Amino acid sequence: MAYSSALQQPALVLNESWVAIRTVPVRHALHLMATGAASALDHETFQLYDFESWLECEVRAHDAFVRTVRSAIRAPETIVLARYKGVPIMLAPFCRKNLFRRDRHTCQYCGVRPSGTDLSIDHIIPRSQGGQTSWENCVLSCRRCNHKKRNRTPSQAGMRLLSTPIQPRWNPLFDLSADSIRESWSRFVRLEAS
Repeated sequence: MAYSSALQQPALVLNESWVAIRTVPVRHALHLMATGAASALDHETFQLYDFESWLECEVRAHDAFVRTVRSAIRAPETIVLARYKGVPIMLAPFCRKNLFRRDRHTCQYCGVRPSGTDLSIDHIIPRSQGGQTSWENCVLSCRRCNHKKRNRTPSQAGMRLLSTPIQPRWNPLFDLSADSIRESWSRFVRLEAS
């Protein structure tokens, strides 16, 4: 992994019902464990460990670890909160980066995947006709299609959208690079590729 230390690696946080709610850096996971707010989960045995018993766990050959003055501590991959049952509702905010991710860097009119500089954000119903800047009214468009459509709706321009634009269902709390996703999390969360 491309982290400078195990303390910066992500740890999955489960609520007390074992539902994934977010990721935090290992340093924060260890702090939650040290204060009694969470326990570490061993993915091989599904046993929970409080902070003191986690300190006594042996660091295995494949484990990331944090070195202290006296010993090495396994970096927890998943922690379970002691007193939180909620699941925060987080929606992906509307922004250029997330729109490119939703539309997979593809023109939503012709399906080409040009370089990022050859794609622009198109308002399906143009702003001059009352169109809003929203997930449901904005799509990526290549220069050719954008020029053809101009300041018209797709039907006025004789064009069709390849798919209906909707707000993405992925959760920004789990917006991680592919090399950050741990195999051990697969029982708790389904992460989509960007």
